Amino acid sequence: MNNTLTKSQVYFAGICSLVVTVGVARFSYTPLLPIMQAEAGLTETGGGWLATVNYIGYMIGVLIAASLNNLHHKYLLQKLYLVLSVVTSAAMVISSDLYTWSVMRLVAGICASGGLIISSGLILKWLVNNGHRGELGIHFSGIGMSIAVSAIIVEILLQFSANWQQQWLFFAAIAAIIAVPAWLWVPHPNNHPDHAQAAPKDNPPSKKFTRLFLLAYFCAGYGYVVSATFIVDIIEGLEGLEGQGALSFVLIGLAAIPAVVLWDRVARKYGYLKALVGAYSLQIIGIMIPTQSDAFPLIALSAILFGGTFVACVSLVLTMAGHFFPSNPSKFMGKMTLAYGCAQIIAPFLTGLLAENLGNYNLGLYLSAIVMVVGSGLILALMKIGEQPADSNKPRTLSVKT
Repeated sequence: MNNTLTKSQVYFAGICSLVVTVGVARFSYTPLLPIMQAEAGLTETGGGWLATVNYIGYMIGVLIAASLNNLHHKYLLQKLYLVLSVVTSAAMVISSDLYTWSVMRLVAGICASGGLIISSGLILKWLVNNGHRGELGIHFSGIGMSIAVSAIIVEILLQFSANWQQQWLFFAAIAAIIAVPAWLWVPHPNNHPDHAQAAPKDNPPSKKFTRLFLLAYFCAGYGYVVSATFIVDIIEGLEGLEGQGALSFVLIGLAAIPAVVLWDRVARKYGYLKALVGAYSLQIIGIMIPTQSDAFPLIALSAILFGGTFVACVSLVLTMAGHFFPSNPSKFMGKMTLAYGCAQIIAPFLTGLLAENLGNYNLGLYLSAIVMVVGSGLILALMKIGEQPADSNKPRTLSVKT
């Protein structure tokens, strides 16, 4: 076990872990879907089914992460998820059978959620125990990188006439390389230098705070998944914007990369709950823009606002969750992610149903915005309760200012 890890190594390992388990194992499917439909005979129903199976795997991974108490076992599981993310990506080419693909996407979903929660918990624990600010913004920039890079890679490979199988194999090869620093440098839970601070005690929130927190994060999950699932199709369906969907996906990813770090600074200055209200509010604006305009500059702004807020919501919420339970951060992170994941199962089906019957996504987007408004109200209610997680850092980075 390497006992001489630096903060830069740990953050880089976390980013690489997210790129492999979330980027390749999950987000690469989005830009590859149209190619698989054109070349491998995947129907729209089949494509939707594979997305659903991936979300089911996501929920299974959350349950696994939330149920484990042994941190060493979580550390080993995180390594297993790195391997399985590579294997399931490569295995997509062995068949064009929907059932085979379903198994691969199910396992990939488990890797995505489990890798995200477990690596985030291990990194937050290491940061806090080693006297660093307990902030995950840099770590979660890996999600934005995953979105942008996956879309760009697909477009580049298409220029070389790469078919769907070659694309999946290329992603698997890239994942295998990127997995190396994640394998080596994601810190073991017992990896502390001699000058490590005493581990802070858990500071569980009240039941009332927890219920409202879960509901607010459910709302964030609803707002995220509607845009994440349909934004490319929404933009492609707007008059004069045909062919701009892929660009919007790139803009989302590029906006997410620096945004999470900037939101950490906002939270440091104003408090995490006020930062969440700000992120929710900007995301609502981003959701509503496509219902009001088809001008590309405004649509680009919509993508940037969405990319600049959805990962920030995840980062801010999971950082707070981890600081409530610093002894085992990923356990409470898992519970929060269950609420987020439930919305990801409900929202796409309802939005798709509305779009199919009404001929556009406007009502689905309005509903998504309303849910996010409710979420903002719940965050304001949390501010009135005034609870905050303990933080060993000085100054306290999770101060809830009201």
